[in-house]
Amino acid sequence: MFDAVRNNKRIVQIFLGLITLPFAFWGVDSYVRNAGAGRDMASVGGSKISVPEFEMALRERQDQLRQTMGESFSPEVMNTPEVRLGILNSLIDKRLLMLEASKQNLMTSDAMLRDVIQAIPGLQEDGKFSMERYESALRSKGMSQPQFEARLRQDLTLQQLLGGVSETAFVSTTQADNLLRLQLEERQFNEFRIASEPFADKVKVEAGEVQKYYDDNKTQYEVAEQVKAEYVILSLDALLSQITVSDAEVKTWYDGHKDRYEVPEERRASHILILAKPDSDKEKAKAKAEEVLAELKKSPEKFADLAKKHSEDPGSAEKGGDLGFFGRGMMVKPFEEEVFKQKEGDLSGLVESEFGYHIIKLTGIKAAKVRPLEEVKAEIEGELKKQAASRKFAEAAEGFNNMVYEQADSLQPAADQFKLKIEKSDWVPKNPDSKMAAQIGPLANAKVLTALFSEDAVKNKRNTEAVEVAPSTLLAARVVEHSPASVKPFEMVKGEIEALLKAQKQTALAKAAGEEKLAELKKGEKDAVNWSATKTMTRQQAQTMPIPALQAIFKADTQKLPAYVGSELGGSYMIYKVVKATQPEKLDEAKRKGLKDEYTTIVAQQDVAAYMSSLRQRYKIEINTGLLENRERQ
Repeated sequence: MFDAVRNNKRIVQIFLGLITLPFAFWGVDSYVRNAGAGRDMASVGGSKISVPEFEMALRERQDQLRQTMGESFSPEVMNTPEVRLGILNSLIDKRLLMLEASKQNLMTSDAMLRDVIQAIPGLQEDGKFSMERYESALRSKGMSQPQFEARLRQDLTLQQLLGGVSETAFVSTTQADNLLRLQLEERQFNEFRIASEPFADKVKVEAGEVQKYYDDNKTQYEVAEQVKAEYVILSLDALLSQITVSDAEVKTWYDGHKDRYEVPEERRASHILILAKPDSDKEKAKAKAEEVLAELKKSPEKFADLAKKHSEDPGSAEKGGDLGFFGRGMMVKPFEEEVFKQKEGDLSGLVESEFGYHIIKLTGIKAAKVRPLEEVKAEIEGELKKQAASRKFAEAAEGFNNMVYEQADSLQPAADQFKLKIEKSDWVPKNPDSKMAAQIGPLANAKVLTALFSEDAVKNKRNTEAVEVAPSTLLAARVVEHSPASVKPFEMVKGEIEALLKAQKQTALAKAAGEEKLAELKKGEKDAVNWSATKTMTRQQAQTMPIPALQAIFKADTQKLPAYVGSELGGSYMIYKVVKATQPEKLDEAKRKGLKDEYTTIVAQQDVAAYMSSLRQRYKIEINTGLLENRERQ
């Protein structure tokens, strides 16, 4: 088991995850010691999950989503009961695993922990573990060495426990073969469509039916409560436009940070490469390179022509060997060392690298320099403005909050004080769908909507509180017009209902005709159907055909062909005549292996899910639903 963990390729991912995220949970000892402290979110086998622990996990998840989604991330996605309960359940699962690992006396030794950390490629230098890199990586994420090692030890222990479950998942070759044959099975079929349109003349919708449908389905015609609002936004970007930076400030910054504007030396070179692969005759490659070098020494001016003729570097050969300008660290070490000791125009001898033998000509040098002030002035101005705006925003945020609250009958004082524009919205529904949310922009924020439709905002026309709708962005709004929830009048939707009922009746008639024809075909009556041309389909081609059609075709009993099946599809009824079904006799080995691996992964996931379910039955779990609901409302 220890070898399985030590050799697991996911260790690097574990490390990256650990230094990216702060602690979501602590050791078993901590669970027990804190068991009686305060009100807790949940209890797992007598071990408590505290409110701070839950909130830390919630922040972790929010930070992950913000990094993944960028500007499209909206904090309110975290305020749903489903998300919060999901995060609490993940903490419960981790706690269950730690309790079970402790019960089974599983542990990660100091020696194993050391071996794992020292084997992480990102912490190595020249193939050896670098303590300097290790400490630097931890510092960059604000973690101490004991914190990280405790977290990694815990994850490795959990990996031992789950590895004993997931690594035993097994799928036989026969199972994989049967599944692959099913996926690759081809069915040839013809189809016949019975459309609903020809039944239009046979359909009549009575006035009473329309009225009854309206009465029974009024919720479909509800118009949600909505408001028109005005709002102001205090943001870092808004303050940025108000900041000015003097030339003197720019000059002072530049003089104090010249190291940031250093441009290292770059060199331009051309080369001729004769490849020498590990399994090839290196002496033969070297002999060829020496012949080319000898020819070059006789006629140096022919370098480009000889590169096009002899070089085996496809990227540069057609350009006469030209590699353009590059700095240190961009080429393999032997190549770089030779280039950076040459003088312009020099021709090297043979330079051996992992790729083969190079002949190098230095064609240009760009000396190291400091970018002049004129070149970086705009860049410095932007940075200084952003710094000043950040300071100003930090100072202004509290004043903005106070002003919209204390002078709640108007947004104008806040707009004047902070030089902001008062924006006006069109109608904003109480529960906008995704399309409407995109149209109303920042007003779609869940906290903003809650505030806008509060009694204080609607009836008293008071400003909402300042809500953070994005990082360094505060919004305050006020209702200028309100429309309560209502139902569209019958006359407004009468025509829409008539069309709907007519379409439903036409579809029903098409289905009845189709099922009647299908029954005749199944009885073996004369097939006088005008079938389409024969088509071929496999289960792997599901995306090219509607799911109902695919399901019908592959449910057909192919013991006796032709087989007839039917399916409703988009207001029509389709009849399919399956005429042939074949499975491949010989299976592609790569496909077999890929499917077996995929199937094994699915089985392993199911085994782990079943194991977690059994742990939940074994340990008593209590969730403080009242506290969870209270936190959802915050």
